[in-house]
Amino acid sequence: MKKTNHLNFVNQHIYVAIDVHYKSWVVSIICNNLFLGSFSQDPDVMRLVNHLKKNYPFANYHCVYEAGFSGFWIYYSLIENGIDCLVVNPADVPTTHKEKDRKTDKIDSRKLCRCLSLGQLEGVYILDRQRYEERSLVRGRSSLVQEQTRCKNRIKGLMKFFGIEITDDDIKAHWSNKYLQYLDNIKTEYGWAKKTLSLYLSQLRYYRKLISDVTKEIRNLSRTEGYLRDVAILKNIPGISTLTAMILLVEFGDIRRFKNVDKLCGYVGLIPSEHSSGESEHRGKMTKRGKGILKAAIIESSWIAVRKDPKLLMYYNNQCQRHRKTRAIISVSRKLIARIMHDLKHKDQNNYQKVS
Repeated sequence: MKKTNHLNFVNQHIYVAIDVHYKSWVVSIICNNLFLGSFSQDPDVMRLVNHLKKNYPFANYHCVYEAGFSGFWIYYSLIENGIDCLVVNPADVPTTHKEKDRKTDKIDSRKLCRCLSLGQLEGVYILDRQRYEERSLVRGRSSLVQEQTRCKNRIKGLMKFFGIEITDDDIKAHWSNKYLQYLDNIKTEYGWAKKTLSLYLSQLRYYRKLISDVTKEIRNLSRTEGYLRDVAILKNIPGISTLTAMILLVEFGDIRRFKNVDKLCGYVGLIPSEHSSGESEHRGKMTKRGKGILKAAIIESSWIAVRKDPKLLMYYNNQCQRHRKTRAIISVSRKLIARIMHDLKHKDQNNYQKVS
C-alpha cells in the first residue's frame, strides 16, 4: 500500500513580506525564525495565496508590504482571502547600515519579513473600501488645484518672458473671467507667443471646469448620511468650510483612534523636530512627516479663524510677541486641532445645524 504524506501547518505562523513593484513582486517567507527563501512573481494576489495554501496549508499567514503607489488594494484582497496583512510606512522599518549600503529588492523583502516575524512593525491606519474611494475624490480635487496653479504660473512666466505688462486695474481682478478675457485680447508682434498663451488659457479653463465639477460632487457627498452630521459640527468651528471639513473627515477616518491631541498633531505633521541629549535641548522646524493635504487645510483654516474668532486672535497676537508669524500660526493650528478633536469625539453632546 502506497504511503502519502499530507502537509499540515496547523498552529504554525508563516510570515510573508512583499516588496511591491509595478511589474513584479519579490516575496520572502519565514517560519519559526527559519528563512525559507525568496522568489519573484507577477503582481497577482491570488497567485501568492495559492502558493501559501499549497505549500503551507492550514497555517496562520501574516503578510506585510510598504505603503506606496499600489495603495491598499493588496491589503483588501489578502484580508478577503483570510490572510492577515500589515501595511507599513517605509520610514518606520528598522534598517541596518549594511542594508542601506546594499539595497536590493531581495534584501528589502527579507528585511521586511524579519521585522514582521520579530514583531517590530506597526501598520498604518487603513480606511474601509467605501471611505477609501471617497478620500480619492477629495484628494483628486487637491491634485487638480495643484495642476491649475502650475498652469497659472506658466501663464505668468510666459508674460514675464515676453515683457507683457499688466495694469493695476487688471491685477485687482486677478484670474477672474474678466481678467482671462483681457489675456485673450493680448497681441504679440508675430503672433506665436499669443498662440502659446491661448494654449495655456485653454488648459486653465479646462482645469477650472474639472475643479468646479469635482467640488459639486464633494458637496453632494458631504450631504450624505455618513458625513452630514460631522460636517455640520466642523462648520461651527471658525475657519472651516465644507471642503475643509471633508478633507479632515476623509483623512482622519475614525477620530477615536487618536489617544490625545499630540497624536493627532503628529498625524497632521504639526510637531517640531527635536534633537535633545542630556541637558541639551533643541527643537527645529516642523517634521516632514504627516499629511500634506491636511497640514495645508489646517493652516489655511487657522489664518481665517484668527480673523473671525477674537480669542484666537488674542492668542495669535501673544504668540507673535515671542515667535515669527509663521510659527505663531502653527500654535493656533494646534488649538484648532484640539477643538476639532474635542467636538468630533463629543458630537453626541453637541448641538449642530444641518448643512444647507
